[in-house]
Amino acid sequence: MYITDLIKRSGRSIKSAKVRTLLTAMAIGVGTFALTLTMAASNGATEFVDGVIADNFDPAELLVTNDEAILGQADTTTPKEYDESYSSGTSNAGAAIQVKYLTEKDIARIKQIDGVENVRRDISVNAKYITGPNAKKYIATLQTFSPAQKPDLIAGSVENSLTGKQILLPEAYVSVLGFDSAEQAIGQKITVAVQESVDTDALRKQVQSGQLTLDKLTALSQGTIHTETFTIAAVQRPPTASQPGTELYLYANEDDVLKLSDIMTRGTDKYQKYTFAYVRVKDGTDESKLTAVQDEIKAAGYQAQSVKDTQEFLNQIIGVLQGIVAAFSAIAVVASVFGVVNTMYISVLQRTREIGLMKALGMSRRDISRLFKFEAAWIGFLGGLLGSLIALLTGVLLNPWITDKLDLGEGNSLLIFKPAQIAGLIVVLMVVATLAGLLPARKAAKLDPIEALRTE
Repeated sequence: MYITDLIKRSGRSIKSAKVRTLLTAMAIGVGTFALTLTMAASNGATEFVDGVIADNFDPAELLVTNDEAILGQADTTTPKEYDESYSSGTSNAGAAIQVKYLTEKDIARIKQIDGVENVRRDISVNAKYITGPNAKKYIATLQTFSPAQKPDLIAGSVENSLTGKQILLPEAYVSVLGFDSAEQAIGQKITVAVQESVDTDALRKQVQSGQLTLDKLTALSQGTIHTETFTIAAVQRPPTASQPGTELYLYANEDDVLKLSDIMTRGTDKYQKYTFAYVRVKDGTDESKLTAVQDEIKAAGYQAQSVKDTQEFLNQIIGVLQGIVAAFSAIAVVASVFGVVNTMYISVLQRTREIGLMKALGMSRRDISRLFKFEAAWIGFLGGLLGSLIALLTGVLLNPWITDKLDLGEGNSLLIFKPAQIAGLIVVLMVVATLAGLLPARKAAKLDPIEALRTE
């Protein structure tokens, strides 16, 4: 008997038992629904992470630190001996740690490594305040601008990098600083104020020598305010693909931010020390050259991580979380297998005389077995199709709400459905259902035609 004839006949058979077929397919559909949404959420999260990386990092750069603790790779299970050359800090869990920062000496050494094109210090400055035309003061953080950044600008322009005393201003600061619009703010001035550091050792010596009174010491120990004037080069919309917590960062070029940082830390143990630096590799888009320089930097005693490493690490975390959800969804699919077995066994029992008649008319045991396998595959197909369609409809309805609640921004979706994945899932479910139908199909194939025809 032709395969196409068996497929058509099996379709008619399950159609004749609509309710039973639908209930069994729905059991499979529940797991399919959850698995489809899980895959869609994984796609969306992965694309969002990829977007953050693409909009903020240069694939030809390496993230270089002087301490594995900064990358979260340090052993926190054993006590560490105190080292005065390290700086004290706290881990994400609040535990005491020692961190060795990069210094200007390290920066110079890294620049000498063959294949290194440029080294950019990562510097953040927490300004005491910034102020504009209305003289109102607001707290702010300044960060070095990366040439790899792709800011979504409302007004102004940034040509690869910011020049001296230019600043990239977030939209949220436009009105509060006294500007009528983003366009009106372009070319205007804002003032950035930072707290100058206090050289406590020098003050102590002056007190001991009697050169300073206690009142003067108190006044000097509070430090003085240093101000710098910046010109607004561009205004940025709230970034939809940014590192969490950086939405209100102001950006300036490295030299300007470095100057402010030095003013704030001169005379302290934080002076000219950097958590990490971005090292651009010449022709770094060539993975072999990037890896070669990365190995050289590691051989020099530093920790180096590529953008691809960071991307893979983040996607791995997403994959683990999605895997947990997928595992529970798979349990629902496995449970539905027993429903398929039960449905097919009942079908065999109800159609015993029919099976006997088909055998008496010359239908082979192999074709009988195939017939019931195809029926099981039809149930898997219907269950997969039903679950996927409901998941697609749910995704279409939920995506706008999720995008708004998570503030993902226009054009971004958490649930991204890929037809190839859904088709693959349905095929897998058909195979699973077919396997579930093996025992009932075997039973049907082994029925004795004479005994089957005698069955009432």
